[in-house]
Amino acid sequence: MKKIIQKLHLWLGLSTGLVVFIVSITGCLYAFQKEIQDVTQTFRFSKIENREILPPSAFENVARKALPKAHLHAINYPGKGRSVEAIFYGFDPEHYYIIYHNPYTAKILQVQNIEETFFHWVLNGHYYLWLPPKIGQPITSYSTLIFVFMLITGIILWWPKNKAAAKQRFWFRWKDATQWKRKNYDLHNILGFYSSTLLLIIAVTGIFFGIQWFTYLIYSATGGEKELLFTEPISQKPITTSFKKPVADLVWEKMKKEHPNALSLEVHAIESDSSTIGANVNTKEDMYWSTDYRYFDQYTLKEIPVKHVYGRLKDAKFADKLIRMTYDIHTGGILGFAGKILAFLLSLVAASLPITGFMIWWGRRNKVKA
Repeated sequence: MKKIIQKLHLWLGLSTGLVVFIVSITGCLYAFQKEIQDVTQTFRFSKIENREILPPSAFENVARKALPKAHLHAINYPGKGRSVEAIFYGFDPEHYYIIYHNPYTAKILQVQNIEETFFHWVLNGHYYLWLPPKIGQPITSYSTLIFVFMLITGIILWWPKNKAAAKQRFWFRWKDATQWKRKNYDLHNILGFYSSTLLLIIAVTGIFFGIQWFTYLIYSATGGEKELLFTEPISQKPITTSFKKPVADLVWEKMKKEHPNALSLEVHAIESDSSTIGANVNTKEDMYWSTDYRYFDQYTLKEIPVKHVYGRLKDAKFADKLIRMTYDIHTGGILGFAGKILAFLLSLVAASLPITGFMIWWGRRNKVKA
């Protein structure tokens, strides 16, 4: 059985090693993208002033004039001291822009084409290997699933037969090792062993983004009963409406009043005559699972409940929160900045495993004959 596992570990590793390396390295590069962009892009911040921040309609009017052919998705208030963001994206043609505004005057500070940024390029590599999404995503997703199998079989192969063997499996013994093959072997086995549990968590949460049946399986097994795919509720158009302010502004005011401790607030643009106005708030910095998603009828401002997991946080059960936490767990953000550092280091180890594994195989194929 161990010989069979060894063969599977070898050939599956050789077939997916390059993909695992690319996904891991791009994960390393993306780990601190927010912190790096905050340091290098000063237009993300605005000086705090002693006056009222403008409502969404003010930014919407200015932003639409700047990008008349683009599709406005939402107006985002990231928090105190940060510029207000008008987010544009669409699929026909595909585009993704963010316009940064002064919160008090709506003056445009920067128009950023996200598709031309370095970190968007990194993310495309992480998700799709820089291939068309329909081709790249299945390759990365199923290669990650194989990587999970590799971690499990790696532990089986690592497991020592006796106490004498165990002494060489838990730490590097390079004083007695003069050949690079021995050092490489230890790097593969020992680093793989100590990182395996956390790498399993990162890999499994990564699969959630690409393999739908796998996500449903985990969600159902943990007691989930809601829909996982986002579906927008519908507004029922009445005969007359009588709002004195733009509806987006009224939703913004309502959300501010009901969530006075919110660190960020986002109000979505009206998509069509039947769409609702989506709004979300977050009380935790650099977290996504804690976002409270709300949906309002654009004609009556009546709140509309949803059947999927991206609804009110207070209505989320354990399985729903687990799905919501997927991104924060995957990036290490669930543990704050220390978690990001940990995820960065684990990604480096994951990137090294295909290299050291290949070198073990290559070294055994090219043994010097006595």
